[in-house]
Amino acid sequence: MTNASERPADSIEAIVQTYGDLLFRLCYILLGNEADAEDAVQETLLTFLKKAPVFESVCHEKAWLITTSKNKCRDMLRFRKRHPLADPDALPEAETPSTSEPPDGGILEALMSLPEKYRLVLTLYYVEEYRIGEIAQMIGKTPSAVKMRLSKGRRLLEEKYREEYL
Repeated sequence: MTNASERPADSIEAIVQTYGDLLFRLCYILLGNEADAEDAVQETLLTFLKKAPVFESVCHEKAWLITTSKNKCRDMLRFRKRHPLADPDALPEAETPSTSEPPDGGILEALMSLPEKYRLVLTLYYVEEYRIGEIAQMIGKTPSAVKMRLSKGRRLLEEKYREEYL
């Protein structure tokens, strides 16, 4: 299969069914809001359709989709940084949830406040349950670097959570 038009609709639907939730969760953690996460997943799937890659195994397919979605998120974050829409202080205040929210919400917020390199490895390791070697291969780092990011990410996550919710 070298052309996206040669892909049967069932195949594309299977990709969405199999990986859609995984990609959305990852993009949501990296971007911080649903709309951008949905856009990043859509862009990932469009890239998949355009390039029509052929994979050695299901693991390679999954790794390609995760890596591509991570890159789409990075592109979106880079664009946001270079092209700010408005001064956040000038926007009307939205209702904020009370500080007595459940611990899971606090952990998610603390996780989302971490730098991307820690959010990514923590999400892949704890949420998606990838092994360190698999994460290293996906992000192009050594297993030692992934272990260090996990260690520092856990420490930063604990600090953020403690200062906000305890």
